[in-house]
Amino acid sequence: MTSNPGSKDFAPMPLDGRVVVVGGGLASARVVSTLRRKKVTGPIDVVTAEAHLPYDRPPLSKDVLTGAKDSTALPFDPVKLDVTVHTGRTATGVDTRAHVLRTDHGDLPYDGLVIATGADPIRLTGDGEQLTLRTIDDALALRSRLVPDARVVIIGASWIGAEVATAAKARGCAVTCVEYAEAPLANALGPDVAGRLLPWWSGIDLRCTTSVREVTEAGVVLADGTVLPADVVVTGIGVRPSIGWLDGAGLPTDRGLLTDEFCRTDAPGVVALGDVAQRWSPRTNRHVAVEHWDDAGGAATTAALALLGDAPAYDPVPYFWSDQFGHKVQYVGSHGPDDTATITTSEAGDLDTVVWTAPDGTLSAWLGVDRPRTLVSARMAVGTSAAEFAAANV
Repeated sequence: MTSNPGSKDFAPMPLDGRVVVVGGGLASARVVSTLRRKKVTGPIDVVTAEAHLPYDRPPLSKDVLTGAKDSTALPFDPVKLDVTVHTGRTATGVDTRAHVLRTDHGDLPYDGLVIATGADPIRLTGDGEQLTLRTIDDALALRSRLVPDARVVIIGASWIGAEVATAAKARGCAVTCVEYAEAPLANALGPDVAGRLLPWWSGIDLRCTTSVREVTEAGVVLADGTVLPADVVVTGIGVRPSIGWLDGAGLPTDRGLLTDEFCRTDAPGVVALGDVAQRWSPRTNRHVAVEHWDDAGGAATTAALALLGDAPAYDPVPYFWSDQFGHKVQYVGSHGPDDTATITTSEAGDLDTVVWTAPDGTLSAWLGVDRPRTLVSARMAVGTSAAEFAAANV
């Protein structure tokens, strides 16, 4: 695909046209709200395989697992928005020429189609039970199993793995975490930075440089044959964009559904955003997959306006956060393998900040631990002098 991979025949849909939105998360809710604010009067259908109205996902591993919340429903009123929500309905394909969405409960014609089906958790082999954390039902089911002294084995010391470990430890579980890399988040942050996170895992049986063969009814079987008995197994080793249902639709995909910087696909009238999409970034001159809440919410306005032919390009500096072990970790930018990481620590020796400097001397990314006041300046500084930013934010 070129730097502008969207359809050249992407004509604006009429305001009284029909929009079909596939997916029931933040991206879907905000697209619908934007369309109504822009005076779209035609019917809007939301198709979601879940039994719930659109809800927020980041609190699932935080407030829901800890018991602070039972619901993360978004302020989405189908009656006020004049929207038909088809819960429990699964998209099975799309005919981009006929402008028809295929579902397990019949076809839905569209003038504009919004694909926001998110991503699916990756599971390991084996016949043993594996819980994942992607939906509100997942979170409530997992929470009910996190009881005192329950043997919880988490596969993957990932962002989600750390948050599950935090909740499980707080609820009195006996927690073991198995990680293939040399430290938690080593693949994402690099071994030097990741090594500074090890003290946070105190009280958890953290087994790094350890691989898993399979999950059986007896527990988690490691590569060397060791079996870790478990009452609860949680797999947190990543996700894959939910694009399997689009096989045969002729829409270009890579690590997601490819779009241009306006969220447009190659098919007229079809946009995609959120975890399912891999959007073109003029800033980095490549397609990017930003699987985080901030990106899905921010892209909604662009995706909605793209259907109406008046979209601004969406190419922000990526941002995400994680709450784990009593700390808020915030990250902006995107660092590469050739970037240099400069680490600062607090007076107590704990990880404080990380500044990644690209080979050309610019700031490529910043990470802060319990440093929310620095976030805005860091996001604005990405792409500028890393030395000047560091000097101004000691």
